Amino acid sequence: MPENSSKPNAPDPLARAPLAYEDLDFLNSPDARMIRILSEYQEPLVRFRRERIEDTVVFFGSARFRARSVADQNLELLENTGSAAAAPEPEQPATPEQIAAGDASALKLSLAHSAVEMSRYYEDARTLACKIATWAKTLPGPRHRFVITSGGGPGIMEAANRGAWDAGAKTIGLNIKLPFEQYPNAYISPELNFEFSYFFMRKFWFAYLAKALVVFPGGFGTIDEMFELLTLVQTHKLAKDLPVVIYGSEYWKSVLNLELLAAKGAIAQKDLDLFQFADTPDEAFAILQPALAAAVADDATDHPPADPAPTAQQTLGPDITKTRP
Repeated sequence: MPENSSKPNAPDPLARAPLAYEDLDFLNSPDARMIRILSEYQEPLVRFRRERIEDTVVFFGSARFRARSVADQNLELLENTGSAAAAPEPEQPATPEQIAAGDASALKLSLAHSAVEMSRYYEDARTLACKIATWAKTLPGPRHRFVITSGGGPGIMEAANRGAWDAGAKTIGLNIKLPFEQYPNAYISPELNFEFSYFFMRKFWFAYLAKALVVFPGGFGTIDEMFELLTLVQTHKLAKDLPVVIYGSEYWKSVLNLELLAAKGAIAQKDLDLFQFADTPDEAFAILQPALAAAVADDATDHPPADPAPTAQQTLGPDITKTRP
């Protein structure tokens, strides 16, 4: 090296390079999307095994409303599905004071009427979830059966988790990360509180642990989730029976004309047998309990094989629903 060069004799020591799985810039990049997808499969699977979850009963329903308090019996609509923020004041149901003073608009009066109806569905979801969880706790075996599962947010989802919590049972919340402030409801078992980035991975865990589905009144998300699972049943993609209860016949028959789909030939007449309507928790439980009990009886005769050795899935669970090729 020339004598007049100002370059040092050696470069400064380098800091340790991060391990690939510690590099958050990489893990959050498009290049690592496959790793994130696999994580949303494997991490829940590990937790379900650790918590000895065998299978689930899934509740779908609206997240846009919530009880303000037991004292005033008012309801508050949320700004968006799963949002923590309230909708604008003009879109809120009329309060008793506004109605008494004659200050309520037609929209607010209509929303107030609907709010009362929706509060009934909240209580019915809570009651039904409690009945299922209470019964499921009596079932023998090393793993938890028919664990009440929801999307983890407010509204009907909260009611389902709350009913299981009332029964002293474990309960699962499969939340989704959204671009606005949102939160899991307080009644989810902390060890079974999940948050997903990808809707399709969340739907995977809804579908492949479920032994029954209960669909309460809801909007776009509820309809999407209901029809996705009905399609899996209709196309025989699931190798196990999945009883589907559509709760609130007056609501759903005013929103969806499923009989018309059959009358026009868009679905087969037999596809109307893929679901049943119920209007009370007792009616819904009377549909679900025999089907779930039959699943328990079937599982009692379905032992892991001695040769070849059983897989980790067969030994440890959970009972991921078999699919046909």
